[in-house]
Amino acid sequence: MPDRTPPHIDVDTPIGADVDLDRESIRLANGTRLTEDVVSSIVDQARRAAGRPSLSGRAAASPQIAFRVAPDVRRRAAELAAREGKTLSQLAREALEDRVATTR
Repeated sequence: MPDRTPPHIDVDTPIGADVDLDRESIRLANGTRLTEDVVSSIVDQARRAAGRPSLSGRAAASPQIAFRVAPDVRRRAAELAAREGKTLSQLAREALEDRVATTR
C-alpha cells in the first residue's frame, strides 16, 4: 500500500454518498478491511471516549456548576492552580468539596 497523506477533514467537509461495505473494499490505514462490525466498534470507542471521565466513577454525567468571580479572583486562582500543577476546575472543585465537607 503506497504512503499517502490523508485529506484534511473538518466540520465543513462535505459528506459523500453512503458506501456499501459488503460490496466495496475500504481499508483502514493499518490495512484492516472496514466492515459494519469494525464501524460499530469504532463508533462505540468514540462514544466512550467523548468528554471527560465521570467524577462518580460510573458511566454517568457529572453535574456542572458555573459561577462568576471578579477578574482579580480569577487571575489569582489561575496563578495558584498553575503553581500547584492543577487546572482551575480542579482548584475550584477541591475548594468547594472542602467547604461542603467542613460545613454541617
